Amino acid sequence: MARIDSAVSSSQVYADGQGSSARYTRTLSGVRSALFTLLIAIALVFTVELIVRWSWPDTVAYFTDPMRPAWTTVAVFFLALLGVDALFGREHKAALLVAPLAVVPAFISQQKQVFLSDPLYPTDFLFGRQIMELMPVLVKDRPWTAVGIVAGLIAATVVSIILLRYAWQNFPRLTRWERLARIAFALPLLVAFWNIMDYNQFSWVRDRLRVIPIMWDQTENYRHNGFALAFAINLPMANVNAPAGYMADAIDRIPVKPLPAGTTHRGKPDVIVLMSESLWDPTRLPKVKLTPDPMPTIRELQGGDVFSPEFGGMTANVEFEALTGFSNAFLPYGSIPYQQYIRNPIPSLATFFRSEGYVSRAIHPFQGWFWNRTAVYKSFGFDMFRSEENMPPMQKRGIFASDESLTKEIIRQADEVEDPFFFFAVTLQGHGPYETNRYAKNTIKVEGDLPEADRRVLATYAQGVKEADDSLKMLMDWAKERDRETIIVLFGDHLPPLNSVYTNTGYMKGFTAERKGPKDQMKAEHETPLVVWSNKTGPKKDIGTISPAFLSYQVLKQAGYEHPYYTAFLGKVYDHYRVLDRYMLIRKNGKEVADWQRQPKIPASLRDYRFLQHDMMFGKRYSTERFFKSHAELYSAGL
Repeated sequence: MARIDSAVSSSQVYADGQGSSARYTRTLSGVRSALFTLLIAIALVFTVELIVRWSWPDTVAYFTDPMRPAWTTVAVFFLALLGVDALFGREHKAALLVAPLAVVPAFISQQKQVFLSDPLYPTDFLFGRQIMELMPVLVKDRPWTAVGIVAGLIAATVVSIILLRYAWQNFPRLTRWERLARIAFALPLLVAFWNIMDYNQFSWVRDRLRVIPIMWDQTENYRHNGFALAFAINLPMANVNAPAGYMADAIDRIPVKPLPAGTTHRGKPDVIVLMSESLWDPTRLPKVKLTPDPMPTIRELQGGDVFSPEFGGMTANVEFEALTGFSNAFLPYGSIPYQQYIRNPIPSLATFFRSEGYVSRAIHPFQGWFWNRTAVYKSFGFDMFRSEENMPPMQKRGIFASDESLTKEIIRQADEVEDPFFFFAVTLQGHGPYETNRYAKNTIKVEGDLPEADRRVLATYAQGVKEADDSLKMLMDWAKERDRETIIVLFGDHLPPLNSVYTNTGYMKGFTAERKGPKDQMKAEHETPLVVWSNKTGPKKDIGTISPAFLSYQVLKQAGYEHPYYTAFLGKVYDHYRVLDRYMLIRKNGKEVADWQRQPKIPASLRDYRFLQHDMMFGKRYSTERFFKSHAELYSAGL
């Protein structure tokens, strides 16, 4: 019996040893597999960046710079490879699928930068027709490159098929538990990472991972974050679907009486539109008193307010609405049309005025790459863009060109022009942050129960408002001496980023405005001053609160012009609605309609509005002949 017990015991020890050895072997094999997957991820990210940057030192610098998210990108690729391997049940098969999906767009991006000096955006695939139209030009310019690309694609396809077949037959299988473990590890982390990628919201984790969405400069966005992450940041804006019912017949049925573009009952006035950076009325803040009034001229002339779709930044989105008469409300949340959608000529105030024989000029005392303005202004039809690169040096307030210097430059350019002109100018002085020593002397006294740091910020901001007000007065004094009628329109693009000033005065609950809420709250957090003034007729009053998209209507009506879209169609919409926001409408009578896009039926005028915008930005341009004929004639003439 003892011998039997001993044998059983020995057998059990042997079995336990075998089981332990098997588990150790499986664990070691799993670790080796994970390490090899990590090496594949590193190689893939390095290859993608090397292709896009076309520079070995730049690629190495991307990986060695601790302030850039190269290793975050590697981690994302690693998790993606683990997850795809789990789905297919084979080790490392994911590499054969993920590698082409990563490398091919990188190569396309590199080629796009060669020809267009711009990286590849997800929204480029919305303009596939234009890409195909460019192909003959690219082939003609670099025929052997084209041959190499075609041959490479054929070879890559054949090799991929062979490798996939080989992988299916020879790569080690993953057990059910190994597949579940990989999915359980990779999927939650990938979902969590995706959820912190919304650049409209600050994320402490994203910041620690060194992922910094640089939406105002996509070249720097791709340089800093790398191709894969920058492309992913831009991905949500590519989902632009045609509205239900959009077709040629729907455009033809839009009921607007025909109006010949350019009809006017008086001579052609000069028009200056000033979008003033972060211009807002700081006397709205409770618990504080500003002495003297920092904006007496604006207050006297103010005829209404602009309901900005943005807060504290994203100036280009407000500018897009003001110049085109189109609305951000019809675009995907987070869109920046200047960066993602303006690829072709788009109707704007610039094209209208140029078709009327005007000099149409954009002026901004910063560099042309900012917000992609050089390319966008060309698409909008401006015949010239005067930026920091091609304007005389300007006096600064801190690091930004002063409003006074910009105003003098506008006057100088206007005095040199003999023909009627349309100037669209974007100021810079009011840009945050509002550091204490920006001005040699703050002339606006701030009184009230505020922390000293907030008091200094508010004093700096208020001084900037005063100088913007003084500059408007200078421009008006010049205009009053002119014989030709001169119309000046001034508005703020959004509220300033005053941070804790808002919370410590009780003006807002947080440092930033809410995206949606009751009408009174939204107006408080999004209204900026609007002045429409003529040297012949004075200020226009009783405009009320309007969206930037209706500014084109106001400008042309003030100038005495009619247009099938900018006055006839927008005028019809304006007869019913004054504010068109993504989450709220405000009717002419002041009543609000919350979450209007979720209603079972959208009002016909807004449905048609969306049809026209989609048609000209993404569609077949059925509406060109009827609504934008002067725009088409301008570009067909090669102007």
